[in-house]
Amino acid sequence: MDLRRYRTLVEYDGTDFCGFQRQAQGERTVQETLEQAIQSVTGQRVIVNAAGRTDSGVHASGQVIAFEVGWSHGEATLGRALNANLPCDVAVRDVRLTDSCFHPRFAAHRRTYRYSINNQIEPSPLLRRMTWHRPGSLDLAAMNCASKLLVGRRDFGTFGRPPAGVNTVRQVFAAEWQRQDGLFVFAIEADAFLNRMVRSLVGTLCLVGDGRWSVCDFKQALDAVDRKRSGPAAPPQGLCLVSVVY
Repeated sequence: MDLRRYRTLVEYDGTDFCGFQRQAQGERTVQETLEQAIQSVTGQRVIVNAAGRTDSGVHASGQVIAFEVGWSHGEATLGRALNANLPCDVAVRDVRLTDSCFHPRFAAHRRTYRYSINNQIEPSPLLRRMTWHRPGSLDLAAMNCASKLLVGRRDFGTFGRPPAGVNTVRQVFAAEWQRQDGLFVFAIEADAFLNRMVRSLVGTLCLVGDGRWSVCDFKQALDAVDRKRSGPAAPPQGLCLVSVVY
């Protein structure tokens, strides 16, 4: 049977995964879980490529993957079969045939991440896996003033390390905070991201929000291109990969 390339959206709760990428030590990962499900359905061993290698504890509602497999029963049937063999914290949707050269990481033009903070005084058991519980006053206007400095093409070396090579220049298309029913939600869209970039930005922007840093302090740290100038990274559970644009 001829191999054909498929792409699909993937949603997962990253709480109980050691990130997306397969680990040599054998920890539970999203990639390995997907590959095992595909093998169970098709009897074929495959390698899954992804748009983003999310870290341990990070979630996705719009991850994109691609894989090659011999299959003759249609895309919808493949999707249903995969979901029947996946655990409850991973699901696929919109399975479709794609070009044989399509790579979800290298073909992507834009990616959007969302970070959610539960700013209410009391912790929420229902939100604990998907938000960072951070009570206390946060100045939304100051955080958005600092976030505007991120838009454009510039060196973000203060806030992350490249997944490969040494290039830390990225283009950010949008970065904004919104308040939503007791949550502070940060959305950022860029051509690509550095490792820990969004979490480092969120942690540092919260220093602006609680008054420990000024917007000028944030700008100086950004301009320094020095990893040591970043504030502490926010914890992983508030972060979600929400969309990838091709």
